[in-house]
Amino acid sequence: MKSTVTTKDRLSRRGFLAAGIPLLWAPLLEEVSTTRISARHKDPRLTARPRQPNETAPRGAVSLESDKGRGGILYVPEQYHPTAPAPLIVALHGGGGQARSWERLYEPCEEHGIVLLAPESRGRTWDAIQGMFGPDVVFLDSALEYVFARCAIDPKKIALAGFSDGASYALSLGPSNGDLFSELIAFSPGFSYPEEPIIGRPKVFISHGTEDRVLPVALSRDGIAPMFDMDGYTIRYEEFTGGHEMPPEIVTKALDWFLGSEP
Repeated sequence: MKSTVTTKDRLSRRGFLAAGIPLLWAPLLEEVSTTRISARHKDPRLTARPRQPNETAPRGAVSLESDKGRGGILYVPEQYHPTAPAPLIVALHGGGGQARSWERLYEPCEEHGIVLLAPESRGRTWDAIQGMFGPDVVFLDSALEYVFARCAIDPKKIALAGFSDGASYALSLGPSNGDLFSELIAFSPGFSYPEEPIIGRPKVFISHGTEDRVLPVALSRDGIAPMFDMDGYTIRYEEFTGGHEMPPEIVTKALDWFLGSEP
């Protein structure tokens, strides 16, 4: 089911939080070149930017490792060519998840020539979910530097995506980095609470299952989507019959929307 957000019954970010809507988090059920990346504390701004790569891009799945033992995966499709900058999706796992939960995207990324970066949080979930932005931002910045040094990326087609906790994190980190991310994709998010500065207005795709027993659909339908609409973002909101999940047809719609074949 496709739904369009209107201006009726909008909630401000402050009002959304003050209303006491629960911020719930749920686990996502759940190699080969390596680089090591360390982490330290910082704000929500990412500094890595696409540039002319100076190293050879790998092909297929490449494991990234860190000094914390949690790294990530870079997937580069076989059809990638350095003379044709590729779209990039940065995909964030759910609470308790791992980078390999995004293996489902390998096939569509191969089909559409999309580079996929799936980093892992430093702890069980993303830093700002339980406190403030910090080491996960630093790791993500380093992982992006790794990608940009090897892959020619289209600066107008970089999406920050996530599921569950990862979706909440994407909708919280993304608004501070709208000069990097052209789109934000959130599958079943629980909240959005960005920090200053707010930069740019990336397009936003949000999906949620009507039978979600982990993060109720009302969080997206009545809170998050109207909140972004109120703040001037272009919103695509998709409701589907189902639970706390990413159905294949919703993933396909999100990818088509990202690539520009759907409004």
